[in-house]
Amino acid sequence: MTHTSKSRKSLFIAALGIALAGGLAQMTLTTARTAPAKKSAPVPKTPAKPPAGKEIATFAGGCFWSMEAMFSELKGVEKAEPGYAGGTVDKPSYEQVGSGETGHAETINVTFDPKVISYDELLHVLLTVHDPTTLNRQGADVGTQYRSAIFYNGEAQKQTAQKVIGEVNQAGLWKNPIVTTVTPFTNFYRAEDYHLNYYNLHPDEPYSRQVIAPKMTKFHTKFKAKLKS
Repeated sequence: MTHTSKSRKSLFIAALGIALAGGLAQMTLTTARTAPAKKSAPVPKTPAKPPAGKEIATFAGGCFWSMEAMFSELKGVEKAEPGYAGGTVDKPSYEQVGSGETGHAETINVTFDPKVISYDELLHVLLTVHDPTTLNRQGADVGTQYRSAIFYNGEAQKQTAQKVIGEVNQAGLWKNPIVTTVTPFTNFYRAEDYHLNYYNLHPDEPYSRQVIAPKMTKFHTKFKAKLKS
């Protein structure tokens, strides 16, 4: 991603290398990368602190632009913030996470009203709107930062997550078994400001049109009854 356009994923670097031995030209298409994150001291755990009467769900399901856009439209969701969770570096940047060296996943932190929408319902949405059967990948987005993960806050969320994964597997929604990891919440670092509400602010970006928009259409069709008016 270039910071001037604030667009990523849709932009790639085409590098033409000339082999020294045979003069063979080869084209390598790679995602733009930056230097790996520096090693740091152990990251202190920071408990999630929802407002009174609210709860927090922390999910990873590929690109956080699309995840934020979908979950923000659900009734009972107060906010869905994109960020980073599950890694070993304190306050990582987008570029560091994108290097795959920090262990973080692109994540959304969902603050919701359990009187309006339950954690169980949010999990069913999560396991429907992205493919939870592909390991460290969502479509063309490849790497551990795009893994499918549930970061639970407390034993009740853990048990509910395991239950819902079992239900979705049993229902045969996906051809292959779900590989979504269920791990304790440790930290969530909100993404840089230019990532916030990205899809709605940049609907004409190539990635928004080609990847997020089709997901939104399917989401609106599947969960029409759960959407805010």
